[in-house]
Amino acid sequence: MTDAELMNAAQKARENSYSPYSHFRVGAALLTKSGKLYTGCNIENAAYPAGNCAERTAIFKAVSEGEREFEALAIVGGKEGETSEFCAPCGICRQVIAEFCQKDFKILLGNPKTFKAYTLEALLPLSFTDKDL
Repeated sequence: MTDAELMNAAQKARENSYSPYSHFRVGAALLTKSGKLYTGCNIENAAYPAGNCAERTAIFKAVSEGEREFEALAIVGGKEGETSEFCAPCGICRQVIAEFCQKDFKILLGNPKTFKAYTLEALLPLSFTDKDL
């Protein structure tokens, strides 16, 4: 799967966003090393902390199905009717990514036409992992 195809999958996943409070819709597409694709969207809740981000939704779906090795993650987000130029994962999502991925894990941010690749290390340079325990 190409990076552009992964970004398109994230854009499509964004369509399922449940965001009646913030109206900020996010989609994520996670490619496993075995070639499987898992998507997720943000799911809000009236009790805000009970919501879940698109990135974690995709990762948790994959992990719940036995996947543990990941190739890349694409994230697309923005207000309803718009796509942000840059929608980075929140701190909690970065920490979840760090639990399952190496420092050189590829994270694509932007939109299907214009995006940039980052590593996990670039987005979370001083991550807390099992090596810190």
